[in-house]
Amino acid sequence: MKFTFSWLQDHLEPTASFDQIVERLSLIGLEVEGVEDKAKQLAPFVVGEVLTAEKHPNADKLKVCTVSIGAGAPIQVVCGAPNARAGLKTVFAAPGTVIPATGTALKVGKIRDVESRGMLCSAREMGLSEEHEGIMELPEDAPVGAPFAQVLGLNDPVVEIAVTPNRADCLGVAGVARDLAAAGLGELMAPRVMPVEGSFPAPLSVTLDFAGTAPLCPAFALRVVKGVTNGPSPQWMQERLAAIGLRPINALVDITNFMTFDRNRPLHVFDLKKVAGNLVVRRAKAGETLLALDGRTYTLDEGMCVIADDTGVESLAGIMGGEATGCDESTTDVVIESALWDPINIAHTGRRLGINSDARFRFERGIDPAFTLPGLDLATHLVQEICGGEASQVVLAGAVPDTTRTIAFPLGEVKRLTGLDASEAEIRGVLEKLGFAVAGSAPVLDVVPPSWRGDIEGKADLVEEVVRILGLERVPATELPRGADARKAVLTPLQLRSRKARRALAARGMVEAVTWSFVSREAARLFGGGAPELALANPIAAELSDMRPSLLPGLIAAAGTNAARGFADVALFEVGQVFLDDTPTGQRQAASGIRRGTARPTGAGRHWSGTAGAVDVFDAKADALAALAACGAPAGNLQVTADAPGWYHPGRSGTLRLGSNAMAHFGEIHPAVLEALDVAGPLVAFEIVLDKIPEPKAKATRVKPALDISAFQPVKRDFAFVVGRAVAAADILKAAQGVDRKLVTGVNVFDIYEGKGIDPDSKSVAVEVTLQPRERTLTDKEIEEVAGKIVAEVAKKTGATLRA
Repeated sequence: MKFTFSWLQDHLEPTASFDQIVERLSLIGLEVEGVEDKAKQLAPFVVGEVLTAEKHPNADKLKVCTVSIGAGAPIQVVCGAPNARAGLKTVFAAPGTVIPATGTALKVGKIRDVESRGMLCSAREMGLSEEHEGIMELPEDAPVGAPFAQVLGLNDPVVEIAVTPNRADCLGVAGVARDLAAAGLGELMAPRVMPVEGSFPAPLSVTLDFAGTAPLCPAFALRVVKGVTNGPSPQWMQERLAAIGLRPINALVDITNFMTFDRNRPLHVFDLKKVAGNLVVRRAKAGETLLALDGRTYTLDEGMCVIADDTGVESLAGIMGGEATGCDESTTDVVIESALWDPINIAHTGRRLGINSDARFRFERGIDPAFTLPGLDLATHLVQEICGGEASQVVLAGAVPDTTRTIAFPLGEVKRLTGLDASEAEIRGVLEKLGFAVAGSAPVLDVVPPSWRGDIEGKADLVEEVVRILGLERVPATELPRGADARKAVLTPLQLRSRKARRALAARGMVEAVTWSFVSREAARLFGGGAPELALANPIAAELSDMRPSLLPGLIAAAGTNAARGFADVALFEVGQVFLDDTPTGQRQAASGIRRGTARPTGAGRHWSGTAGAVDVFDAKADALAALAACGAPAGNLQVTADAPGWYHPGRSGTLRLGSNAMAHFGEIHPAVLEALDVAGPLVAFEIVLDKIPEPKAKATRVKPALDISAFQPVKRDFAFVVGRAVAAADILKAAQGVDRKLVTGVNVFDIYEGKGIDPDSKSVAVEVTLQPRERTLTDKEIEEVAGKIVAEVAKKTGATLRA
């Protein structure tokens, strides 16, 4: 919502400065998004008069000018404009001035050996237009030395405010003025709109035709004005519309635009001669079309409300008029329409057709129903003042709804809900200045909201009105009660895991992505989803039809998009929700990631020391383990099983389990899945279900030392076991570790051999076992005994034999 300061002064006699008003707007809930004050921006520029303009001695196209700015001696300026001449009044900028169009700060300098102490400016250099053929030419009566912005009338600042959906009344300048007056920044000027006495019956009628369906138009009023002259609108109206970004068109159209922004009362005018027969307000028929005023043709359906005549649709109700009945310079008789429309229907229609008009913006938020007829009278006054003409009597179809409602308002609610102390007189004064009718006395007032405040429904809304006007700065700062007990954690365990997973994966060089929660039906089925109950009833796009069963489809698509744009080596992760079914337990929090190309944790791409290798299954496994460990999972106790879901490569993937609890999957994405998603590999991924990570055990009563280092030298022994090729190395490690968990502190695989000397169905797995004594140094006999137990346990659990 935009308005100028002078426009605001039509409705408010301010008692505060412009800067104070701008500051207060945000404090009363009308957040100021921007202020365009050209007078401040152009303050250094003044009116200068060229006294002489002589040819430059060293350049054919330059002139040496002497310029007067009213005070002091004439100033010498070198100028290249062809229209620089003696007697011309133009814009002068002194050294130190910043030119708006270029951001250049002027300095005293020499141009072809002639000193220049300023600049004569063109309109483009001032940022006012694209005109740059010469310097600006000001009126002959412009006072020399006066501020340039003042001479051109650019000293009227424009304010832009953000209006929340519940404050439709402030989509008109009059509503903004009312709030400022209530806040004590001026006196509200709200003269009564005098009714227009029509001198003849209107030559057409209007019918509301919603038989058998919900009415979409409670009231429709119109009036005919004959004998108008539709020329340009007055200069003051054109300037105001142009200041807020609207293009003046003609007087009749400008009046409706002015009413929209001045009083939040959208109207429409029809050229009476172009209307065939009487008007009817009805639902559109499927397939009907309308050539609208924006030059586009729209196809309508039965859910849309239209204004039609005998030839068909003439206007899209409450959104945009039709070109066929639009007013132009030849218009002499007009129909002025002022109606009420169903806000929900307006919103749905505008959304389906993709029309964002000022009228739609206001009607879908709700306008003042009681101003329907006064708005028509005010528009008639403007038409007659500007265009002349004779007005008819008003035709009204339907009835203006009565929105009167009384709210019992206990004064103590202000203190209870906000902590603000306010007297009965203050509360009553605020409400009355905002237009509320107040009766009764403490402790409970009877309050009737004005017709333009459809958002006021209960006593809490009234408290909000009182507090925002009296000022949030009056609300005392009150500490939360602490109590004797320690405060409980604010974040849930799942929220903490999500944060820790993000940090761990980011620390491994991965970039966080946020993808859609919806995927295509095909992608959902590729990753175990696609159930009918997870299909969206009204998807925002055809390719976003189902709730995602996994985070991987979005991440893989993002990797493919990056690769198509030249960024092949990407490592992405996401923490978010996945949907396995439509029950609350079917919604899980997951942390997933992908690596593509050469985006390994150790580095990606080509380098003089060697090109990074392609990502592999072990990179994904390391990512998953790092995230699990960060989230508190017992990473050392996890088992790896080869039963990853079907979207992984069957021979290059795995599942991380704690018993029967499968907490994560990792591996290469199946080539068929990548082909279906049209993404080239290599690409590895992992998925962690954060909900499945077990809660940490209660802290032990005995506190373990932070650093537990044995005083004795560790002993390391190597074993090479021959096992079947199907035996997992993890089974060997687990068996060796289980011999003596206190003494055996480490078991690591350091070699795997298959080939000569080994049966084709077997392999050699070499492990290094670390023994860490705690109480005394181990003897050779004790070491041999432990080694024998290790060989026996591994043989028992895996069928291994010690390699000779």
